[in-house]
Amino acid sequence: MPSLRVRPAHRAVAAGAALSAAALVPLTPSVASAHGAVFNPVSRVAACYAEGPETPKSQVCKDLVADSGTQPLYDWNEVNIANADGQHQALIPDGKLCSANRAKYRALDWARTDWPSTAVAAGSFDFRVRVTAPHSGTMTVYITKQGFDPTQPLKWSDLDATPVATYATTRTSADGYYHFTGQLPVRTGRHIVYKVWQRSDSPEAFYSCSDVTFGGGATAAVAPTESKIAAGAERSTVSHAGHGGDERPPALSADTAGAAGSPLPLALTGAGALTAFAVSGLLLSRRRPSRES
Repeated sequence: MPSLRVRPAHRAVAAGAALSAAALVPLTPSVASAHGAVFNPVSRVAACYAEGPETPKSQVCKDLVADSGTQPLYDWNEVNIANADGQHQALIPDGKLCSANRAKYRALDWARTDWPSTAVAAGSFDFRVRVTAPHSGTMTVYITKQGFDPTQPLKWSDLDATPVATYATTRTSADGYYHFTGQLPVRTGRHIVYKVWQRSDSPEAFYSCSDVTFGGGATAAVAPTESKIAAGAERSTVSHAGHGGDERPPALSADTAGAAGSPLPLALTGAGALTAFAVSGLLLSRRRPSRES
């Protein structure tokens, strides 16, 4: 079999193609990280982050940091399962609903009555979810049944089968939040509002537990401010790249209009320039006498 010899012109084309491919590597979708948290009613991770990861105020948040460190709080928008694909109950066992069965967030599963909570009442309720990367999908929100014991780990059977809200999410969010209205049933005492957000453009899903009290009498939960979100952004390990078009850093609600767009056009421009360079090399090489047989 004759040997295959690569001519200089062919080398130029190959090099250009390789460089073009390298330029496109960052655009390849990667495993997604979660992008949001419920701010009304305030979720457990959001409430503790609002207190300050380094100087939490409530005992339960202090205990969370002592057990798991501060990183789960700086990553307040990352309680997710990348490959959930709607199989929530199969992937998350009883007692692990709040953490989505992730060891990093295990403290969120603690069955305690001192979690900061949001005072609520039966009737219409305005839900607010802070999103740092919007995704197409569906948010389904549940509440625990009457008679729920907050001193016991949350089980799937504790949730009322009828959602209190269902909301179709989009890939845009004008002010950094999803706003939608639900209907809370008649309840008494402490309960948990549980949110499942399943993406339709990916198998990824996000989860959240918010403590609520009907009738008051508990420590009021406070959501993180925009300045708090900005102050902790550098400590976050949550990626916002490679999410099927959502390649942008976490934007403050006041800055969404000026948020950085997708790097796709820049990458394609670089790839086009490299390809043009390779083609020009081919043309030049054809003008030179070949010394190879």
